[in-house]
Amino acid sequence: MAVAGTVFAGDLAGKNVIVTGGSRGIGAATAIACAQAGAAVVMIVARSADHLDLTARAIAEAGAEPVPRVCDVTDGVAFARVLEDLESVDVLVNSAGANQPEPFADVEVATFERLWRLNVGATFFASQAVARRMIAVEKAGVIVNISSQMGHVGAAKRTVYCATKHAVEGLTKALAVELAPHGIRVLSIAPTFVRTAMTAAQLDDPVIGADLLGQIPLGRFATPNDVAAAVVFAASERAALFSGSSLIIDGGWTAK
Repeated sequence: MAVAGTVFAGDLAGKNVIVTGGSRGIGAATAIACAQAGAAVVMIVARSADHLDLTARAIAEAGAEPVPRVCDVTDGVAFARVLEDLESVDVLVNSAGANQPEPFADVEVATFERLWRLNVGATFFASQAVARRMIAVEKAGVIVNISSQMGHVGAAKRTVYCATKHAVEGLTKALAVELAPHGIRVLSIAPTFVRTAMTAAQLDDPVIGADLLGQIPLGRFATPNDVAAAVVFAASERAALFSGSSLIIDGGWTAK
């Protein structure tokens, strides 16, 4: 498995990190980057065991203790039980998410509910469970939400996704304000289209991919490593006064 891009080796020294959606794609790259940045323990949570062991091995090779756990993060009770496997939590990265592009007129209730439950509900309740732990032991920490450039703009065939990511951005701001007295920072990372195994077919399509790429002034799609490096920065002391902010890594998409 490819490891994340350049990070500062001591940025997360000794930290205990949880990454949801951590078995592949952005989540896996983030988990490995956190290990490279000096994290002591990296828990990766995913709804299936696929790829968990592979990512866990990469975390171990990067110098951290991997704690792979199979858990559906939309089940708040199950996630709270998973948290018991860590003595403490310093950083939570809410990376689990999904999209289903389709015309607004064709969106079904089941699709709407599935995306809201995962993109918003899981982020909300995972953050709540971790914040409760941090507050109970009077421990400062960081919550990083993986959002999207679509949390800042609109797009055709992405009504539900845009709505959920705008909600994540609002949640990030509200949590940053409410949790600040406890020393808990909350940020979002908002990437443009990210090339992963799941998106490669779309991004490599000569029509669809070319149209999307043409809307990115810097002329390239993001990689999981781009996102991972931003997460490590956001969770580190180098970003000590960042909270309630969205780090938009979109190659200039939203600047237009």
